[in-house]
Amino acid sequence: MTSYQTTSLKDTRTQFEQVVLLLQGGGALGSYQAGVYQALAEADLHPNWIAGISIGAINAAIIAGNAPNQRVNRLREFWETVSTSPLGIPYFKSIELENAFAHHLVNQGRAVNILLFGASNFFTPRMPPAALWPADAPDKASYYDTSPLRATLERLVDFDRINAGGMRFSVGAVNVGTGNFAYFDTTTDRIRPEHVMASGSLPPGFPATEVDGEYYWDGGLVSNTPLQWVLDGQPRKDTLAFQIDLWSARGLLPHDLTEVEVRNKDIVYSSRTRAATDQYKQTQKLRIAIAHLLKEIPDEFRKGKHAKLLQQEADEKVCNIVHLVYRARSYEGIAKDFLFSRRMMEEHWESGYDDARRALSEPEVMRRPDPIEGVRIFDVCKDVPTSENLDGPSGRHQPQVERR
Repeated sequence: MTSYQTTSLKDTRTQFEQVVLLLQGGGALGSYQAGVYQALAEADLHPNWIAGISIGAINAAIIAGNAPNQRVNRLREFWETVSTSPLGIPYFKSIELENAFAHHLVNQGRAVNILLFGASNFFTPRMPPAALWPADAPDKASYYDTSPLRATLERLVDFDRINAGGMRFSVGAVNVGTGNFAYFDTTTDRIRPEHVMASGSLPPGFPATEVDGEYYWDGGLVSNTPLQWVLDGQPRKDTLAFQIDLWSARGLLPHDLTEVEVRNKDIVYSSRTRAATDQYKQTQKLRIAIAHLLKEIPDEFRKGKHAKLLQQEADEKVCNIVHLVYRARSYEGIAKDFLFSRRMMEEHWESGYDDARRALSEPEVMRRPDPIEGVRIFDVCKDVPTSENLDGPSGRHQPQVERR
């Protein structure tokens, strides 16, 4: 696998006012995001704003809560920690799995191991089980105990650094009582470990997390991507945004019940990112048109109440959105989001690294779009996966970058 030593790439300086990193939820698939960040760090592209949900919130906290030269190492430490077998079963990198079926069998065994014993330094089975012994408390009504995650976050994340304001930080969660979506943001909140844990409190596996007297569940229950939060952010700036999705809205037609469950997860948690970016592109075109129109009308009309209302929406800022989507192999199966195995962690990381490198090699990604166009969207790895290009022991499709 690719070495994780950080080196610099040349000629990749951005022309934008801010670089934004958006991290979707997806459990064990989150090491794909770590691989993407490694490529960005090597290109000397450090986000001014990072927003995440669920596992994306944890990755975001590790990135924002460490110095730039330590972030990749801390991400690596986290993912190696949580992908260590709780039974002490070693990982032998040198052992190659010859085909997708063998890989599937190994993955299923590892998934059962995680269901029974949890993931190291992340979550453990609740004892006594809530199903057998009523918990009678919202922070214990779950199959697993996530207190090990708090200790891991406190060890790997400098929350004083997050709150110092050098990088804007946002994580999304759902208020259990109201059902409303909430964002914890360094512009309004002092971020603590519980804010990050709240964003990843997916029921019924994980318990609700208390934050300032209110209980929260995983933000993915309402929206699994922080894209809209960032696009609606004020003040608007010329933005280079990297949207890192762990679930693919596009996929193959399922032919059995297992494939149905896998496809169902993909659709539910993909959060219609493509539709959201297309809508934003159209909206921004209208804002730019309004801004140009207001410059052309006479002053007496510009002072009218209708013109003032339009001025609130007028905006000439531009944005490039680089949309990277992880494409799961068929042998990952329905357990792919809780398959905290070292082998799959390595595969996810490498995929993210390769896809991001491919994106950054496209010169247009780093250039501001035409001011009339306003928004450009680049899809990385847009092709639908097939058994031919993904089922080999180290099967990798060639990442492609397409503009839309």
